[in-house]
Amino acid sequence: MALAGISLGSCGGSEDPGPTNTAPGFRVEDPGPVHVHGLGVDPADGALFIATHTGLYRSARGQRRAKRVGDRLQDTMGFTVTGPERFLGSGHPDGRDRLPPFLGLIRSNDAGRTWRPVSLLGKRDFHALEAAGGRVYGYGSDFKTKEQGLLVSADGGRTWSGRRAPEPLLALSADGARPDRVLGGGARATWRSEDGARTWRRLGGPGGLVASGRDGKAYRVTIDGSLSVSEETGRRWRSRGRVGGEPAAFELSGEDLYVALHDGTVKQSADEGRTWRVRSAP
Repeated sequence: MALAGISLGSCGGSEDPGPTNTAPGFRVEDPGPVHVHGLGVDPADGALFIATHTGLYRSARGQRRAKRVGDRLQDTMGFTVTGPERFLGSGHPDGRDRLPPFLGLIRSNDAGRTWRPVSLLGKRDFHALEAAGGRVYGYGSDFKTKEQGLLVSADGGRTWSGRRAPEPLLALSADGARPDRVLGGGARATWRSEDGARTWRRLGGPGGLVASGRDGKAYRVTIDGSLSVSEETGRRWRSRGRVGGEPAAFELSGEDLYVALHDGTVKQSADEGRTWRVRSAP
């Protein structure tokens, strides 16, 4: 994913100076959310979190304009909400941080205000990240080899085992009630595993971004914005309409679907994708 420039004005006023460089007299203007990588809803308060190339943003209930969390420009590529104010992430550090270029797996226990390394610091950059119970799935790049691969952890991300990915994966989605069941969305196809990503079965239809819930329902949005739903975790799909643009990130939280478009707009659907409203505007 391309590195974007920093150019737009700060989101805040005099009490919110926005990101600043450590050099005296030097100021980095806040670019706002650029290139959405991931979405999540905090069960603590229902706020929408938007993980982007230029940091993490929060849109509270009833607010359509997201605000930066803290002052970090951390490129949060992999992102998932695991509980109230508890997030997992990955990506690349703010340029002011004295950290390796690959963050490995990082954790926040305060809704993204601070992050701490869990494992693989300097070794991995997860582009797709998903958690279910103590199981964590991560797909991304190895720092030394530059090759992409799939890793699975059974202990919350402290230790990992390699798995074979059926193709380069754009998204992962695990069943909260059955952590061994995971969907993988690639550019060519959609895949399902019932054994913790050890083996994969190709599902019908194209690839795309995927989301799954506890009741066996699964959702897929393709690169052209077409949405499909499956009642049987991907065995058969039914067309449900369109999201109104090219998707950059896709998430299911409770009964609601969320999709981020490439212009930074985040839409929400409360009727399984039949209709959409703007939840957050860039």
